[in-house]
Amino acid sequence: MRNLNRLALCLLFCVASHPKPASAQSVAARDGTLQFAQLGDFKLLGGGVIQDFRLGYRTLGKLNAARSNAVLWPSWLGGTTENLLPFIGPGKVVDTTNYFVVLVDAIGNGVSSSPSNSSKQALMKFPVFTIRDMVESEHRLLTEVLHISHLRAVMGISMGGMQTFEWMLAYPDFMDLGIPIAGSPQSTSFDKLLWTAQIDALELDPAWNNGNPTAPLTRGFAISEEIGQMNLTSPAYRVAHTAPNDFTSFVADLKRRAVEDGGAASNQIRQREAIIAMDLPGEYGQSLKQVAKNVRAKVLVVISPQDHLVNPIPAGEFAEAIAAPLVALDSPCGHISPDCISVGPTVAKFLSDPASVHSETLHGASNH
Repeated sequence: MRNLNRLALCLLFCVASHPKPASAQSVAARDGTLQFAQLGDFKLLGGGVIQDFRLGYRTLGKLNAARSNAVLWPSWLGGTTENLLPFIGPGKVVDTTNYFVVLVDAIGNGVSSSPSNSSKQALMKFPVFTIRDMVESEHRLLTEVLHISHLRAVMGISMGGMQTFEWMLAYPDFMDLGIPIAGSPQSTSFDKLLWTAQIDALELDPAWNNGNPTAPLTRGFAISEEIGQMNLTSPAYRVAHTAPNDFTSFVADLKRRAVEDGGAASNQIRQREAIIAMDLPGEYGQSLKQVAKNVRAKVLVVISPQDHLVNPIPAGEFAEAIAAPLVALDSPCGHISPDCISVGPTVAKFLSDPASVHSETLHGASNH
């Protein structure tokens, strides 16, 4: 599982049947063209600084006269705003007839400032950042560049869902709605074990050379992919989709595609470190339930009970603490359950009328 965008997430939210200074930029490009906000030296909460920081983003739709219809959607682990474009537009999950959509490339994804593209802080010289730092960069984009002071909604998938949880606590009055999907407000020990194992696999590749790569990382990326695939879905899903006599070709194809350079490895390590550090209770010095009660937005939480990649328990407890509707996608597809059970219509309905959405469990088949 190098990048979620390389997995079967292309149908994730399909709706059934239907360089200038920051101060000089505007919301003119509404057609999804990739733009960059140049934010200078970006100070991180941990004390580090990303030099010459730039944040990639795309906007679609039109901001209304009241400037109240903006929806922020940051990218998932390894994903980019380009991967989110299929879900945006008339009749889709976020309908640009009604909303002005801001898609953001999260720090370290290879588009925004990252270990792979920094000229001054290349590879592992790139400072450690957190999910909160991602949110702070997005807040600066909205307020300083796009001059947006309030959002209709913040939403995201996986690491994007983590950013959504962080947004709701860091800026509780900034949005009407929060929609974290397959994300978590706190990485559990199981989550930390998974992400740490993948980092270890990359760093143990002989070509890694203590962060000074001498060649593409083939062995490390292959092992990291194997670990990811074991957790991306449930055991039942893998058994149903890969017969024993097909296993050799399955792994061979995995290894064939798992060839990346040191820049990509550095990106993956830094973003995974951010996920490992995700801990809203620790950040605010409160229990998870107490933290959740500080949220002022209306919230829709979407989880998969069989998610082995992002443990769904903290998100479920968060929803329970504030009596938010919880949509459980009960499917062997695990973390990619939204690809097997279309959640797009529910999300679109919540954006339009939050009171119309209630807790429910949606079931899916293992042979999807």
